[in-house]
Amino acid sequence: MTQVSVNSGICGFSVTIKAKKGKDKKIQITLDTDCDMVKQMNKDISKMDIRAAFAGHLSNPVHMSAARHLKHVACPVPAGILKAIEVEIGVCLPEDVHIQFITDKGEQ
Repeated sequence: MTQVSVNSGICGFSVTIKAKKGKDKKIQITLDTDCDMVKQMNKDISKMDIRAAFAGHLSNPVHMSAARHLKHVACPVPAGILKAIEVEIGVCLPEDVHIQFITDKGEQ
């Protein structure tokens, strides 16, 4: 099983994503969070074909669920879900991802 933790930022919510590959070419996703919108996503994507990791943005079940349930288009949770799937099925190594804001104190 692969576990990923996503701290979504200013909203204050965090999500623990668990991805577990089954024998039937399916992947089980569990989203543990206090965010009601992300909880709604879990109903759509709790079990998916492993090929979901390779689907494009418009046909990807994770992105389609995010479009239905998330109000904030820049939410990093869908990317975290897809990264967890990639690692769980062995097409990506587990490496942390960061988004960091760089501010120049002289420019205000």
